[in-house]
Amino acid sequence: MDFKELNLNEKILKAIDDMGFEEPSKIQSEVIPVLLQGSDVIGQAETGTGKTLAYGAPIINNIGSNEGKVFCLVLTPTRELAIQVNDELARIGKYSKVRLLPVYGGVQIDRQIKAIKRGVDIIIGTPGRVLDLIKRDILRLNDVKYLVLDEADEMLDMGFIDDIKEIINHTNKERQTMMFSATMPDEIKNLAKKYMKSDAKFISIVKKTMTVSTVQHFYYEVKNQERFESLCRILDVEEPSSTIIFCKTKKEVDELTENMQSRGYNVEGMHGDMSQNQRINTLRKFKEGNLDFLVATDVAARGIDIENLTHVINYNLPQDVESYVHRIGRTGRANRSGVAYTLVTSREYPALKRIERETKCKIRRKELPTIDDIFQVKYNKMIKDIKRVLENDGYKRFVPLAMELDEEYNLVDVAAALMDMYYGKELYYNDDEPKYVRLFINLGRKDKLNRRTLLKLLMDIGDISKEDIGTIDIFDKFTFIDASRNAAKNIINNSFDKIIDGKRIKIEISKPKN
Repeated sequence: MDFKELNLNEKILKAIDDMGFEEPSKIQSEVIPVLLQGSDVIGQAETGTGKTLAYGAPIINNIGSNEGKVFCLVLTPTRELAIQVNDELARIGKYSKVRLLPVYGGVQIDRQIKAIKRGVDIIIGTPGRVLDLIKRDILRLNDVKYLVLDEADEMLDMGFIDDIKEIINHTNKERQTMMFSATMPDEIKNLAKKYMKSDAKFISIVKKTMTVSTVQHFYYEVKNQERFESLCRILDVEEPSSTIIFCKTKKEVDELTENMQSRGYNVEGMHGDMSQNQRINTLRKFKEGNLDFLVATDVAARGIDIENLTHVINYNLPQDVESYVHRIGRTGRANRSGVAYTLVTSREYPALKRIERETKCKIRRKELPTIDDIFQVKYNKMIKDIKRVLENDGYKRFVPLAMELDEEYNLVDVAAALMDMYYGKELYYNDDEPKYVRLFINLGRKDKLNRRTLLKLLMDIGDISKEDIGTIDIFDKFTFIDASRNAAKNIINNSFDKIIDGKRIKIEISKPKN
């Protein structure tokens, strides 16, 4: 199915195309038509299957002139999800002039109040802050046409059930209600029965157990901003011969292909925006062995059958488990063994474990190759090439020239110079990745710390930019961050005597575990 078959308006379709998606996921293809028809929906699907687009596209599709009144309310269990949903809806509504506002605790309420008074179409918020705004008579939900409970089971687990009921009682009784949840405990069913229309549609996208037994599965943990450099290291050390590299979007395919070509890899890309002739020619070259790498989206790779495909690489995680199985199924055919590599960030690790659990396959961790590893592989290849030449007589025509050089230079130096001429560029590897220092900070979730507020704090303290910060891992009582060496030095030097909400900040270099 294509997004154009879902009866969405041109503005929404254009925004989805900008996002790079070629076809709807299962939850999107089933939920969007039902919502456009006006039915209430209970959707059961895992996180990461595209639920926000599933409800966001039809809601923004039907947005009209609301005279400053709130058109839609989306409830989420955490501020992080509220921000994430807000960002996704902003992308969907890029051409629709939709006014969005995320509201959540831990930040001053005044700005949120001012924004609501100016006029907002869609509110995305946590139950506590939404209820606070209702009690202050700032947020009026009498005209709400859409109510969304996102990650409903998590909200119930966090004890928000009474808040949710009170919020629902303040909304327009004629609203269209959507509830999305990974699981369906009795509390969810009771909530749906009480507050949703009797003809509400239940749509469940539950994964079947799948196996992918003829393939060895590995993953590399990478930093998102270093994903491309990490891929290059893997390719240089593992030296896969016939490999499909999967990306989520058409834009990613174009960018990765261009970057790989600039590094000298024998690669072409393939996605749905390319003509049929382009795709046929690219696929022919790949099948004939004239390309080492094919970068593709899931849609473009559908139906591809390459007999000698040795590797599949997930440049990023697919949107669901089925897609992982379909990708990996391209290799390991006809009783041949195949290899699958997946690049994941620390945030994506839970999704990787879910894939491992549902496919019943072991996905083993591999350490990212170092510069020394790459040099050693290339050095071994060079020595192998030289030995192969020495085993034949072709080189002997150059012996007289070598004897002339022997009169003036040491022949060991001459050999080294020739190696440098022919292999120097190949052995050179530009290690331009930022060198990070791991820092410890004595603030965590219980101090109302989130990624956005922490980034602002670090940028203010260290007079640094966002690019100086790498991975951020926030725990209940403390946080670890990766910062470039200069940034880390500035942060530590300028953090003395800093106090946040009455608590003195302590930032220091993290001590490795014994």
